[in-house]
Amino acid sequence: MTSNAKNILFIMFDQLRFDYLSCYGHPHLKTPNMDRLASNGVRFTNCYVQSPVCGSSRMSFYTGRYPSSHGAQWNGFPLKVGEMTIGDHLRTQGMDSYLIGKTHMRADVEGMARLGISPDSTIGARVAECGFDVFDRDDGLWAEGPDGFYDQQKSTYNEYLKSKGYGGNNPWHDYANSGVDDQGDIASGWMMMHADKPANIREEDSETPYMTSRCIDFIDQMNTPDSKPWLCHLSYIKPHWPYIVPAPYHGMYGKEDVIAPNRAESEKNNAHPVYQAFMNNVIGQAFRRDEVLESVVPAYMGLIKQADDQLGRLFQHLEETGRMNDTMIVVTADHGDYMGDHWLGEKDLFHEPSVKVPMIIYDPSEQADSTRGTVCDELVESIDLAATFYEASGGVLKDQLDHILEGRSLMPILQGQPLTDWREYVVSEYDYSMTPAAVKLDIAPRDARLFMVADKRWKFMHAEGGIRPMLFDREADPRELNDLGESTLPEHLAVIDLMYQRFNEWNRRLNQRTTVSEQQVRAMRGTSRRRGVVLGVYDGTEIERELMVRYEGRAAEQRLSLE
Repeated sequence: MTSNAKNILFIMFDQLRFDYLSCYGHPHLKTPNMDRLASNGVRFTNCYVQSPVCGSSRMSFYTGRYPSSHGAQWNGFPLKVGEMTIGDHLRTQGMDSYLIGKTHMRADVEGMARLGISPDSTIGARVAECGFDVFDRDDGLWAEGPDGFYDQQKSTYNEYLKSKGYGGNNPWHDYANSGVDDQGDIASGWMMMHADKPANIREEDSETPYMTSRCIDFIDQMNTPDSKPWLCHLSYIKPHWPYIVPAPYHGMYGKEDVIAPNRAESEKNNAHPVYQAFMNNVIGQAFRRDEVLESVVPAYMGLIKQADDQLGRLFQHLEETGRMNDTMIVVTADHGDYMGDHWLGEKDLFHEPSVKVPMIIYDPSEQADSTRGTVCDELVESIDLAATFYEASGGVLKDQLDHILEGRSLMPILQGQPLTDWREYVVSEYDYSMTPAAVKLDIAPRDARLFMVADKRWKFMHAEGGIRPMLFDREADPRELNDLGESTLPEHLAVIDLMYQRFNEWNRRLNQRTTVSEQQVRAMRGTSRRRGVVLGVYDGTEIERELMVRYEGRAAEQRLSLE
């Protein structure tokens, strides 16, 4: 099942909650451009990422594989040489794959050196950049401490700011992500007390407009009669922290627009050990404070409003250049943000604000006309996008690539086709071995792993290291406030047993036989006999006559010399 869309614009926002868009029900934050895309496409209400942390989640998006398959389970863990990506698959269909913005990719430098792959070669550059050809990579995390910069790559955005007259070694921090206090000093965005201040930068020079401009530049460069079909991954850093936004967006929302956090005192009682460790970390403690919520949430909303306005600018350019008619557009996020829900900040665990993300897909094809403006409540995983892009480009997934891609194509949903044998549950993984929580709990790195198995009613979490599970009945407890992991009621024990059956089923998936497809396996069956291997034969009558032709006839005259 294919689409007649020529190109794919794959837009990802970092740390964007699904329920902070008006088309997903936010009562105060209006996002008309994302809403308009949803009215012309399909909006998915149950999309889950495969890991609620930036790097691991993104590697799953880009490979179409679970973290335990691709191995890059934390920020900075290299994606090993040999893992195929969206770009690798699309190039077989004649489609190029480009990057604008963030990937959080770390190259397997040792693996490349071992195999003699030069990072200066075309192949080496793609291996080092998650399969993309880089138009403009900027991960947008130019933090700097006593030991230097968090990110060692060159910041194209910092160079842009310097060219615009912003001074210093790190204008990303000093201007784009800081304000100015009453004494004229830098009010760093790292301190959430400054979230209500406007960033000390012209709005048009801030990160989100910059990335939008780079995408417009890309579209113009590719808008030629002889240009090949392309996928462009436009990957915004915002609304990811630091939570600070330029004027006028800094003042668009106030504490009266802050939705009360979804949390209960009962959650602290006999809390799951890992959950408790995250509740009590520095971030969790910060987001318990009313003054943090009253300054950070409005800034977060302002960042999202700016993002929506920039999408409007981008969509207008697509329409003016004719690309809206031949470009599939996807809007999603790599994970969400707790914003004080469940006594937590940031992401990391498996409550809905963290692990569930928005996903909107617009397919310009006539085949998708019947689904425009529809809502899909089926269980979807982020790895489904790689499979969807491959089929949209003309590839055939079944038997030919589904030994590598572990997701399912969404093309039947986009084009109104009946679904057969759709998934009953979704899975997400989290390796927290690098976190203070693992140290505090004295959990060995190999055991500091969490797994979520969820269907439309139940959400289950398994923890390695001998720690009890968690369980939520989302029908009776849609806010996920009552952990049933220690319940002894028969109906809850039965659900936990079912979830462990599903977890074991998922663990038995064939995830490492990636060099031979199902189609190739079928074609290879029996070929060894046609090449002379006829094991188990007694007199030759058990098999086809032609398989024995090389083993029959008069015996050759033998002369043996015995001395």
